[in-house]
Amino acid sequence: MILSWALDFAFAAVAVAMALCGWRLLRGPGATDRVLALDTLYINTVVLTVLLGMRGGTELLFEGALLIAMLGFVATVALARYVARGDVIE
Repeated sequence: MILSWALDFAFAAVAVAMALCGWRLLRGPGATDRVLALDTLYINTVVLTVLLGMRGGTELLFEGALLIAMLGFVATVALARYVARGDVIE
């Protein structure tokens, strides 16, 4: 029962965090702010996937969260290199 309440609170907190990151992604004053907002959105997506796995009791979503985390890391590095140097691959 308390786990259900905690999961509901966590879902609400992640939803608010994702909304704020989406706002920063759209209204960010610079490209670096947008890259950081996108990186934070990836992290929030990983957390949301883990919470859904806890709620549903399935282990498959934990593997999905790992894949999202790896893809998010690679995308963030590529975007940061593009913003810093103008190209991704030398």
